[in-house]
Amino acid sequence: MSKKARGRDLADNEAKAVARMLRVSPQKLNLVAGLIRGKKVATALADLQFSRKRIAKDVRKCLESAIANAENNHDLDVDDLVVAEAHVGKAIVLKRFSPRARGRIGKIQKPFANLTIVVRQVEAQA
Repeated sequence: MSKKARGRDLADNEAKAVARMLRVSPQKLNLVAGLIRGKKVATALADLQFSRKRIAKDVRKCLESAIANAENNHDLDVDDLVVAEAHVGKAIVLKRFSPRARGRIGKIQKPFANLTIVVRQVEAQA
């Protein structure tokens, strides 16, 4: 009486990894995700390695996880992988306040973001 097993959302030549609750605003994370969209994974890893953004380390970790998922779970060739999608979503926002002059408060919002990276195996062009 259990639920039916869900099929895969992705094609057979794709694998994905999700990083949740990254402590950065989605807008800033999207700038780094835009650096790697559509690139080969070796180039994307090199770009993230030398990026000066703090969050690039977490994006790189998520990309390496997607590559490992493709290699180990779906038997895809690492040399032919391309970053098909890298999309960012909003997570929670912690709301804090800072006391200001004359009894007022200043709102401080501490946003979190989610990152999903999908890698796809493309055929090597001869």
